[in-house]
Amino acid sequence: MPRFAANLSMLFTEVPFLERFGQAHKAGFTGVEYLFPYSWPAEDLQQALRKNGLTQVLFNLPPGDWEAGERGIACLPDRVDEFREGVARALAYARVLECRQLNCLAGLRPADLDEDLAWQTLVDNVRWAAEQLAPEGITLCLEAINSRVDMPGFFLDTSAQVIRLIEEVDADNVRLQYDLYHMQIMEGDLIRTMECLLPWIGHIQFADNPGRHEPGTGEINFSNVFDALDAMGYSGWLSAEYRPAGSTTESLGWFHHPQ
Repeated sequence: MPRFAANLSMLFTEVPFLERFGQAHKAGFTGVEYLFPYSWPAEDLQQALRKNGLTQVLFNLPPGDWEAGERGIACLPDRVDEFREGVARALAYARVLECRQLNCLAGLRPADLDEDLAWQTLVDNVRWAAEQLAPEGITLCLEAINSRVDMPGFFLDTSAQVIRLIEEVDADNVRLQYDLYHMQIMEGDLIRTMECLLPWIGHIQFADNPGRHEPGTGEINFSNVFDALDAMGYSGWLSAEYRPAGSTTESLGWFHHPQ
């Protein structure tokens, strides 16, 4: 079976954030991720990881004002300085947490922002970030997020766009973060797509569709998907990034009793 991580921004929300590490360990996870670490001192997070024998798998670069609806700033030409400051902040956390992957959210493109300018800004920002992370042995991931349901206007919404970006940036430490939920909505044909994209995939996240709940609540055959990833030789992490339909513990049947 693949290596599974728990997304603590969505799972175990029945308890305060720093207690979720222990809940993940108790449930049998060996890795964790979450959207952002910046509300907590890095040393507190490090302690929670070590206490529970967990690997910090991934977290996102600062996204701008998340509470105000911003979903990344990497494509915004008037926010380049802020983006670079965010990379430095994320890198400082990654060092303490021994995290080897960071995810870059491209952001929402304003209607009045020229698409070519947004694209070139994104390319330049990703290239610059990759250069900063390379000496630390850290991979920068790029995620396509569906623009039909969750994030209308998100600048990268297909795997093909991310591959184009990776090829233009042309850095050894840039990879695709492939999210099964988002790509089921935008593209479908998940197994064959991942077979084609495997050389570029650095990280995988999952939730069922529709609803973004746990495996078994929607249309994706996760047993087939997980078996296929094993057969492909995928050696990275698979992170459970779903909203449990009930309690987190009740949602873990796919994990404790795989079909």
